[in-house]
Amino acid sequence: MKLSKRVQTLTPSSTLAISAKAQALKKSGEDVISLGVGEPDFNTPAFIIEAAVKAMKDGQTKYTPSGGIVELKEAIARKFKHDNHLDYTLDEIIVTTGAKHALYTAFQAILDEGDEVIIPAPYWVSYTEQVKLSGGIPVIVETEEANDFKLTADQLERAITDRTKALVINSPSNPTGMMYTRNELEKIGDVCLKHNIIIVSDEIYEKLIYTNVNHVSMAEISQSLKNQTIVINGVSKSHAMTGWRIGYAAGPKSLIQAMTNHASHTTSNPTTIAQYAALAAYSEQSASIDEMKNVFAERLNTLYDLIEDIPGMSCRKPHGAFYLFPNVKEVVAMNGFSSTDEWVKHCLKQRKLL
Repeated sequence: MKLSKRVQTLTPSSTLAISAKAQALKKSGEDVISLGVGEPDFNTPAFIIEAAVKAMKDGQTKYTPSGGIVELKEAIARKFKHDNHLDYTLDEIIVTTGAKHALYTAFQAILDEGDEVIIPAPYWVSYTEQVKLSGGIPVIVETEEANDFKLTADQLERAITDRTKALVINSPSNPTGMMYTRNELEKIGDVCLKHNIIIVSDEIYEKLIYTNVNHVSMAEISQSLKNQTIVINGVSKSHAMTGWRIGYAAGPKSLIQAMTNHASHTTSNPTTIAQYAALAAYSEQSASIDEMKNVFAERLNTLYDLIEDIPGMSCRKPHGAFYLFPNVKEVVAMNGFSSTDEWVKHCLKQRKLL
């Protein structure tokens, strides 16, 4: 059977491959800690689970509008107002089957064949593949460790061509954990306005911040930037709801309508029960979210110090998310390996796990 060109060009998710390997090793009896998939190891808070059970018992098990139930959209609008000082109407918000689906649907709605999307590296592995699935061309811009792996306005300007359609910004970042300041976003935003570039702002780690610096959304900087920005978010990371698959996007009405039309032919609607669970997550106060973040902060401080003590390894301390992105170039070279992959495989073989 001949497969389509679009799937033949895809690179399998290394994150999911690592996770699958860890799960297989666990089943074989090995003592393995999986550090692959970006997922809280806490269970979803009880009040959210209880809301889902109530929704099922109340008969909320049927189709919903493709863009999500009105009550959840209203809760998301309140969240934007409270957390980000942003006003969105309900027709400027779409609820999706996870933030990943929000990103995919956004790329489907804005990209034509050959359109370029600028993606700062390091980056989450699915950005490039989703752009390719939408007919676009990922343009990777290598950032500098000395600048906390953040794209500068000058780097962006140099990467722009007459085919540039969009820029992806992820703050806090997967995998570096670094955050853009308001001033940095303003400079990047000015370049995007100058060249009429759409900004895809992935803010899924907004609630997981371990410094006194506040998260800033590109859309809250100015009305002009809000009009040119698609904000992506969800409850997966903030409320330990990865398996519930509820994300959302906010942006210009015409774009959200196009995304909703697309979703109506792909997923029909996000899972009804999960939508009511997300409604509870955004409607009820709970200390469990802060408790989870405090545990992540403790782990960060412990692991960061341990990594810094390893000869030949260094690491920029993350501001948010729940990742560490250590520099292993020196330790790889010290041990005579030509690449990080070779060194990792060697480490696994030493532990008899490969």
